[in-house]
Amino acid sequence: MALKLRVAGVPEHFNAPWHIAKKKGLFEGAGVDVTWTDYPGGTGAMAKALNEGETDVAVILTEGIVKDIACGGKSKIVGVYVSSPLCWGCHTGAGQSDVQDIKDLDGKVWAVSRMTSGSHLMAVVLAEKMGWDPKTLKYEIVGSLDGAKEALTKGIANGFLWEKFTTKPHVDSGVMRRVGEIPTPWPCFVIAVRNEIIEAHGPKLKAMLEVLGGVCKDFKTDAASPAYVAQEYKLKPEDAAEWFKTVEWSCS
Repeated sequence: MALKLRVAGVPEHFNAPWHIAKKKGLFEGAGVDVTWTDYPGGTGAMAKALNEGETDVAVILTEGIVKDIACGGKSKIVGVYVSSPLCWGCHTGAGQSDVQDIKDLDGKVWAVSRMTSGSHLMAVVLAEKMGWDPKTLKYEIVGSLDGAKEALTKGIANGFLWEKFTTKPHVDSGVMRRVGEIPTPWPCFVIAVRNEIIEAHGPKLKAMLEVLGGVCKDFKTDAASPAYVAQEYKLKPEDAAEWFKTVEWSCS
């Protein structure tokens, strides 16, 4: 009998291999029935779902789940999913003319999807890099990328950190402006699993990860993959190609 696993992830291009494997029935071949749920709220929402038993597996930002586990979270990291760093774009509202550079965001309000999310933790990392006191940072909780767009447009928040290719269509459309970038100094995505699932179903989890690893390897070497990403995730072909050059899946 197939093991039913609920898997959570952000609706972004990094997770294309999961959807390809599911569509082809490869997980079922390994004895695992994967149900995928998009979490637009990102890392904080997925960590909460793991802790409350609403999902079994999360494809989640490294910094967020490490923080959650350190604070008593009920999951463990079972592998690295994307070993390359994540390049966060630093954004502001198109109409906020007083913000032309990252340094102009000192003392301003940061839009974050939720506290302890990647957008929150990377604001702290950026503050330390810029020599600002992280304890003085001000936040507006916006829930998602759509919430951030609204907050930046209305001037409720002034800065927002999110993966730069995910926000690129909104930059191109003029909804927001990118004023800088900051890469993570660590692998960007890991796979976290609830402790009770690890204890009860270790071999099936390993089989699922082996399937995923094979799909990731094939996807990275397939010349048609950038076009697939552009079509599925509404990116310009040149943006998808640029992103594809930078990303390395590990699935280890």
